[in-house]
Amino acid sequence: MTKQKLELTWIGKEKRPQLEPRILLEDPERSYHAKQRISDADIFDNRLIFGDNLLALKALEQEFAGKVKCVFIDPPYNTGSAFTHYDDGIEHSIWLGLIRDRLEIIRRLLSDDGSLWITIDDNECHYLKVLCDEIFGRASFVATFAWEKDKGRRNDTDISSAHDHVLLYAKNRDTWRKVRNPLPRTDAQKARYRNPDGDANGPWLQGDNGTAKSGGENARFPITLPSGRVVVPPSGNYWRFSIANFEQARAEGRVYFGANGDGMPIIKRYLSEVQDGVVPRTWWTAEEAGSNQSAKRDHLRKLLPEIEPFATPKPEELLKLVLHISTNPGDVVLDSFAGSGTTGAVAHKMGRRWIMVELGEHCHTHIIPRLQKVIDGQDPGGVTEATGWKGGGGFRYYSLAPSLIVNDRWGNPVINPEYNPAQLSEALCKLEAFTYAPSETRWWQHGHSSERDFIVVTTQNLSADQLQALADEVGEEQSLLVCCAAYHGVTAAKAAERWPNLTLKKIPKMVLSRCEWGHDDYSLNVANLPMAQEEPVAAPAAKATRTKKQAAPQPGLFGENQDDSEEEA
Repeated sequence: MTKQKLELTWIGKEKRPQLEPRILLEDPERSYHAKQRISDADIFDNRLIFGDNLLALKALEQEFAGKVKCVFIDPPYNTGSAFTHYDDGIEHSIWLGLIRDRLEIIRRLLSDDGSLWITIDDNECHYLKVLCDEIFGRASFVATFAWEKDKGRRNDTDISSAHDHVLLYAKNRDTWRKVRNPLPRTDAQKARYRNPDGDANGPWLQGDNGTAKSGGENARFPITLPSGRVVVPPSGNYWRFSIANFEQARAEGRVYFGANGDGMPIIKRYLSEVQDGVVPRTWWTAEEAGSNQSAKRDHLRKLLPEIEPFATPKPEELLKLVLHISTNPGDVVLDSFAGSGTTGAVAHKMGRRWIMVELGEHCHTHIIPRLQKVIDGQDPGGVTEATGWKGGGGFRYYSLAPSLIVNDRWGNPVINPEYNPAQLSEALCKLEAFTYAPSETRWWQHGHSSERDFIVVTTQNLSADQLQALADEVGEEQSLLVCCAAYHGVTAAKAAERWPNLTLKKIPKMVLSRCEWGHDDYSLNVANLPMAQEEPVAAPAAKATRTKKQAAPQPGLFGENQDDSEEEA
């Protein structure tokens, strides 16, 4: 039988945005760093990005593809309820499409041993599971955790919801399994290991012992106890160990026969020999992972008493579990739905590098003040004590650059006049898949795609003589992509023949068909959805007149003729 791939179908699934890979602009006034180093492990290059998270993910893709060890996201649950900090009610099919677009980029950002963790409730959990199966592959699904988010009981509903789901997917499950970390043993778990016989190897737990209902006749051999009594399994039962394993364990002093030497044999399993930790379970209690109430009441209200906290903030204990299992110090952690900033705060305290994205104004009112207190060592709550956090490190604040292409007042696409030459060069490097790295000695090296392939961006009109001089300086063993306003004195075909080490492209024509220019908001908010386009109506016979666009004079290539007029293009 041929296996069929299970896929979700929804209205508009085939529609995919042509995302513009924006550059990021740092704002030093909002970046924040500790005034002194606390340790050599301090991390200062964390990133807080203000802007639409889909555009931000696209902006990160070139630099971080395959480098992010853990992605934790807490997306809007699409419950239809209005929350203080964002509108969570979006039609189901639109929600699926917007989540799909983000998950596809997230998968490309993850390292081969990376993992994705998503918190969600019953409303969309099972649809999201199938969607993730489609994007990551069913073999990449690891587990669904039940996290006890609420220890109380609500009487104003049919069933009082006590838990959320946490979906876990690995980029490559076999690889992830080798690097995932077990959880530390609790004191109660360690107490199960005892040493009643004073064994020099230390505390132990019962390993293979007693009898079982299945086994072969070779597992029914007699054993002589130290007391002299000979024992065999009862009829229909078998030893849980082979005679070879038993004799080896007895020779090593690893068999316990009870205090009087007359008990059924137990093969010891020493605490010192088992793995350093326990396998995580899929049930996370509020005592272990915190709850919405504890995060709000016991931490955020005390940390930032002047700010109204989120209604359902994620507790730091939950993120500590996720990051402990999936990452190690120095790994990159990403949260593209930053909310109140819990992921970054916990990652910072645990010595992980972090990237957070948030569009709402609470990026400034909640996240930045919270992180400043973490960095200053003034956050005593959450996982501070458990991690031994004393402060230090910092972050850089970025915003998304505006769209590279805008329309002038006549409706013609031009380079955004807000871009300075360096920003234009960086933007075109990203669009052409070059690494932006201006040379200090060679003016024509603005970026590179390899050791011998470079790019230069200029708003000049280049003559044949200038191109010849450029080709001579580049040399035959290197190549250069020349992005310029225009070139004259030679045709494109002749240019390729005359200067084989140069590739000429005109700005902005070279990028016009690449992206959805000027689209700034892909957020999960129904208020930001575009209006449907009306069906075109057949126009009457055209008159012999010119439209305003045809009659208007053509502006300069880079919008030199733009002004502040509000005249409709």
